[in-house]
Amino acid sequence: MSGKGTSPFSTVHQIGVIVKDMDEAVAFYESLGIGPFESPKGPAPIVDRQVYGKPAPDVKNRISTTQMGAVQLELVQPISGKSVQAEFLEKHGEGVNHLAFLVDDLDREVAKLVEKGFTVISSGRTLGGGAFAYLDTDKIGGIVFELIQQPSRP
Repeated sequence: MSGKGTSPFSTVHQIGVIVKDMDEAVAFYESLGIGPFESPKGPAPIVDRQVYGKPAPDVKNRISTTQMGAVQLELVQPISGKSVQAEFLEKHGEGVNHLAFLVDDLDREVAKLVEKGFTVISSGRTLGGGAFAYLDTDKIGGIVFELIQQPSRP
């Protein structure tokens, strides 16, 4: 996680890839020896999801993840709603969409980036106290940066 005075971008936690068909994508990556993949059971525990600053309760994405060393590979299949993931798939097709980084204080790190002129394009809180924010860092290089604050552990 980020320390005092350090960049939140010092260590990649996750690579996010947008896919059209989750089952096909998982089978493909597992045929390469990447996996096994795990998917959350039931609906995603996201509350207060925002897309471009507006509530987006209809957004649903199918997620599967696996660890590749210290980096998690996340496959995301847009299912419903106007999400940044569905927008990416429509504009670019399948591919690497985002790099995610862990932070200790999401609000503080987002505030620093907003002060530098970046915009939060999607955000949400998870049951259990986690949170995430996707930023419009794709203007150069085409990759969105996601900041993740993991839930507190008792």
